[in-house]
Amino acid sequence: MDLWFTEFQTKNVGITLKTTRTLYHEQSEFQDIAIIDTVEFGRMLALDGLVQTTVRDEYIYHEMIAHVPLFTHPAPRRVLVVGGGDGGTIREVVKHPVLEEAVMVEIDGKVVEACRQFLPETSSSLSDPRVVLKIDDGIRHVKESETCYDVIIIDSSEPIGPGAGLFTRDFYQSVYRALKDDGLMVAQTESPFFNADLIRDVYRSMRDVFPIARVYMAPVPTYPGGLWTFTIGSKKYDPVAPPRVDAPLPATRYYNREVHAGSFMLPKLVADLLAP
Repeated sequence: MDLWFTEFQTKNVGITLKTTRTLYHEQSEFQDIAIIDTVEFGRMLALDGLVQTTVRDEYIYHEMIAHVPLFTHPAPRRVLVVGGGDGGTIREVVKHPVLEEAVMVEIDGKVVEACRQFLPETSSSLSDPRVVLKIDDGIRHVKESETCYDVIIIDSSEPIGPGAGLFTRDFYQSVYRALKDDGLMVAQTESPFFNADLIRDVYRSMRDVFPIARVYMAPVPTYPGGLWTFTIGSKKYDPVAPPRVDAPLPATRYYNREVHAGSFMLPKLVADLLAP
């Protein structure tokens, strides 16, 4: 008998993957956690029935959420990652030799434990000596920080449950205060096909808080619609400008300087969302 996993991306649309077995399943204090072995995309992390990452395509998301802001900032020495319990964003962050400390604040320690056991490809860099892992509320951590970080990366799950508060104007104001005078932030901001209102609202909130706000995109096959957006808020540096060329590119499979520039060339359906 074939086994299938379906994520219902809307009431009317879903993505279905043929699976071989469930490797891990637990209801934590915050969410339902599952790691499932799929035929097409390998091992997959799902939270509350929603795909978070798969072995086959995770590198696109993680490279783009990390390297675009880190190559925009000239010297990202201290970086905060909010969320990102699978460890993939930290894996990309620590590829930057200028980095001195990367703080990762994940609210659900069970996600970190599961990914360390079943997704070593993404989580292995959590043991890097420059990484400080805190199992805590990222919203509270940001609110209690002031002028601490060069770059803040919001690697959140969907805007439901524990992730909902990471998509608000009040939170972006806290992020602004937690950044140094030339700091910048980035947040994953969902699908232009299914989350247009969210993208518009986040962009406008960031534009109200930061002098520079930009949206960029990348394809992620297992995410709703296959096309994903990220939104940057920056105090000083414009990510559309050529990324710093003094630093060597890390080992990547998707990101390069041409992709960095091209990701800000938005299709009309997204540009229209951002129009005044």
